[in-house]
Amino acid sequence: MRSTGIFRRVDSLGRFVLPKELRKNLDIHQNDYLQIFTDGDAIILKKSQLCCILCGGTEELKDHLDKKVCRRCIEMLSDQ
Repeated sequence: MRSTGIFRRVDSLGRFVLPKELRKNLDIHQNDYLQIFTDGDAIILKKSQLCCILCGGTEELKDHLDKKVCRRCIEMLSDQ
């Protein structure tokens, strides 16, 4: 694990701000979802995709090259 050298204070509601340069480097935008993991005393945040990358649908998602694609879009692509 690599240290960024960035420190943030947690407020009374448990919130903190991810610095703009980190959000930009990791392609994290407003309303994106972050998945939270723990490893011992470490907290790990990972950007998560909860909808089809092509149509935005949320039903029957499958992983393809680390992206989510719904069954309907897979069928449309295979028909072409």
